[in-house]
Amino acid sequence: TIADGNTWNHEHIALLGKSLVSPTGAAHQIVRHLADYVLVWSTRYGGHGGDDIAKSPHMARISGSVYKEINPEEFYMDQTGKPSDMMAKSLIYNAVTFRLDPKSIGFEEGTFEEAYTSKNRMVRIYKVLNVDEGSKAHGKEGHGYTAWLAGRPLESAYPPALQEILRGKKDFAQLEDFNRD
Repeated sequence: TIADGNTWNHEHIALLGKSLVSPTGAAHQIVRHLADYVLVWSTRYGGHGGDDIAKSPHMARISGSVYKEINPEEFYMDQTGKPSDMMAKSLIYNAVTFRLDPKSIGFEEGTFEEAYTSKNRMVRIYKVLNVDEGSKAHGKEGHGYTAWLAGRPLESAYPPALQEILRGKKDFAQLEDFNRD
C-alpha cells in the first residue's frame, strides 16, 4: 500500500505527499507505479478528529518543499469546514469522504475503487486500478526500498515510468544532517 509513514527519506515522503494532495487523476499516475492499495484514516466519520484530512496540509507542505508545483498555501480547509479547491480535488480528501460526504467528487473512471470500509467508517482501503505491471516487476527485482537501503541513487529505486515526475523534484536540503561528517 501507499502510506505517508513509508519514510525512506524526505524526498520519498514528498513523493507520497504529492500523490495524496494531487487531483485524483494526477495522483493515480503516481500511485499506479507504487502500490496496489491506498489506505486512509477517516476517523471524522467515527466521531474522532485527527484523520488524514486533518494531517493533509502537512503532507502538502512536505511535498511542496520538494515539488515546487505543489503550493501548500492553496491546500486547506476554511473555518467553516469547506475545503479549498485544491483540497477538494485531492486523492486524500476524496478517499476519506467518498460516499460519506455529498460534496465528494469521487474518482475518475479506471483509477481507484473502494475495497473496504470498516464498520465505524474509520478505516478505508481503495484498490488501485490499472496498476502498471512493469513498475510492479521493477519493485520485485530488488529496486525500491532495497535499492535505497543499499545506497544506490534514489532514481534507481523507482520504476522508469516515474522518472519524468522525479526530474521535477528539488532535493530537500536539511539544515543539520547528523549522517554526514
